[in-house]
Amino acid sequence: MKHILVCFAIVLSVTLPTEASRSSGGPVKLTLYPAKVAEPAGTYRLLVKAEKQTDEDAMPLYEKAIQLMPKGVDRKQIQEWLKLPLERIPQKEAEEVVQKHIEILRLLARAARCKRCNWPEWDAPLDLNPYRELAFVIRLWARLDISRDEYKGALAAIQTGFGMARHLGQAPTIVQGLVGTAVGGLMCREIEQFVQGKDSPNLYAALADLPEPLIDIEKAIESEKQTGSALDRIRLISKRLANNLNGLQCVEAIRHYAATHDGQLPQALSDMKDMAIPNDLVSGKAFEYRLIATGAALQSAIPEGGNERDAVHYQIALRR
Repeated sequence: MKHILVCFAIVLSVTLPTEASRSSGGPVKLTLYPAKVAEPAGTYRLLVKAEKQTDEDAMPLYEKAIQLMPKGVDRKQIQEWLKLPLERIPQKEAEEVVQKHIEILRLLARAARCKRCNWPEWDAPLDLNPYRELAFVIRLWARLDISRDEYKGALAAIQTGFGMARHLGQAPTIVQGLVGTAVGGLMCREIEQFVQGKDSPNLYAALADLPEPLIDIEKAIESEKQTGSALDRIRLISKRLANNLNGLQCVEAIRHYAATHDGQLPQALSDMKDMAIPNDLVSGKAFEYRLIATGAALQSAIPEGGNERDAVHYQIALRR
């Protein structure tokens, strides 16, 4: 049980929300431009496709990236910038921080292309805080490119983050899996920013192509042979990421529908007959969807033992 409590202490340091709406459990507001699903399929990806992955081991790349982390960088300042609307991000200062980490980001992008990550056996408690720091630098890279409408670069950043999340999720311990889940959740925050860009490509197919689940926490639970009621919360955290990805796929389906129906929102999710719409993993049914005065609301059920912060809840408005 002590080990599981340590898991929570570490993962909460990564997953504590920065947006006011998330901390209060309120809806996340998305203002979207209609956009068709990109053709051909596979034009955009959130993970490097299998045939382009390398046989290199990602672990030495992560270790080198951590060793190269520059001193004197205000990590809290990065998190403060990530709370700002895109138009208020200080471009010059944020660019300087990204440039200080440019070799690190190259290493992380290279690691994301690796098929495997040979995690070492640890005798001492795991120090995964460096991965938290790396995740926020990746977010700043993504956010800066999104603010400049440089969507190719932003996708490269998000792909790098999901690659690191995937590797952490393949590690043998629960805490590593939880941190991988947290990193995946942070990349979802960047997708939320990405899809609101005026000319941002539709990521429906890219989201549909992600493995299900992205992080399989059950493998780590089995590896550690852990038991106890605290595991229910760990499983909830893992399912929350998977459901967030499903919710974002629904958002992109809505963008496609609007682009092919004169900028109109669907009356119901079932109206999108030409697309596979993922279910809410909590209820096992379709996400709750309804039209509201400002657009539409998309919401999942609240999981048993959870609260509103564990649910997907978007308020969607369309721009023309």
